Amino acid sequence: MGLSEKQKEIFRFGDSGYDALICDGAIRTGKSSLMTAAFIDWAMERFDRVRFGICGKTADGAAKNLILPYLAISMARRKYRLRWRPGTRELTVETREGKRRRRNTFELFGGVNESSFMLIQGRTLGGILVDEAALLPRSFVEQAVARCSLSGAKLWFNCNPASPAHWFYREWICRAEEKNALRLRFRLEDNPALSEATLKRYRAAYSGVFMRRYILGEWCAAEGLVYDPSSVRMTEEVPEAGDVYISVDYGTMNPFSAGLWRVARDPSLRGGVRAVRIREFYHDGRGSGVSMTDEDYCGRIEELAGGLKVKRVIVDPSASSFITALRRRGFTVLRAKNDVLDGIRVTAGLFRAGVIQIHPCCRDTVRELSLYRWADGGERDAVVKENDHAMDDIRYFANTILTKRRIL
Repeated sequence: MGLSEKQKEIFRFGDSGYDALICDGAIRTGKSSLMTAAFIDWAMERFDRVRFGICGKTADGAAKNLILPYLAISMARRKYRLRWRPGTRELTVETREGKRRRRNTFELFGGVNESSFMLIQGRTLGGILVDEAALLPRSFVEQAVARCSLSGAKLWFNCNPASPAHWFYREWICRAEEKNALRLRFRLEDNPALSEATLKRYRAAYSGVFMRRYILGEWCAAEGLVYDPSSVRMTEEVPEAGDVYISVDYGTMNPFSAGLWRVARDPSLRGGVRAVRIREFYHDGRGSGVSMTDEDYCGRIEELAGGLKVKRVIVDPSASSFITALRRRGFTVLRAKNDVLDGIRVTAGLFRAGVIQIHPCCRDTVRELSLYRWADGGERDAVVKENDHAMDDIRYFANTILTKRRIL
């Protein structure tokens, strides 16, 4: 299947008079893969023995999401001689035009935090490709831009939308004309490779702010309740069979929340499973005036299990002493994935798909679902740090266990 007109614009950018390209908008529209191919083509047509930068949240992530898929493209293998060095994270690309040979190097960089700008500092580059620019620190991106000092250098950015207060939106998208940048805003329909069934599945998977950003491609603020009440499915039907898990958000004076889950097969739902929160334990040390030790909490976890064989206990990764205590009691413990925004996105999708279901006896979960809100304003999305303890343990479970089943 051919490319859409908007996708073709990515390849035309190299011959344009623009200094920068910004591709933002919906997920799964080919922004990253097409930009990688176009970036390398542009570099090979105009430069020889020059170094270029390819940047992502981490260098390993950039290799997985950009370089390895590019190496698998048969057209690239026929067009160039490619040599990938995982150790140094460098891709060398060579081409021969008659008797003339061109060779350029593409080095990967990760912008994981504010100090990452030092990794790219001192380089002289012919251009950069910044993948998921909205996820990278401003200091890193600005340092990468400053490295592009060679004549004819161009800047290539892609990202999914975030808050309209985000620095990248304000400094690059809103000022695209001033910066001589071409902005291409993508929607799902701009990728002809997506079937109607796939489009329908993606539209059904998101709601609220995630629908507006990832499906409609809008830069919008996160506001109101985190989870759409209409997407939360309550059930008194407890599966008789299936794997049992416990998820825990640890607290001493702050609330401690634990939920018992039964994950059972259900062919009617996406991914073929449903996960029911059967019962829970919730303790507010400050509110009750009663503090509990790690051993006390371990006893409550055993009571929550109620004699069921627990496959895994998923725990707040910062609770090292409690994790140790649980393991001494014979539990198999996993440290939870604790990326808040990614975890909320996954959890919201699973609620909407009906995969996560809540038994009415889980009263603190029901209470927090009605109170868990986005914080107002700010460049970065954040949730109000109140009424979030059951919400955190549900997020740990969803993003650590259910994502392994490739439901989303």
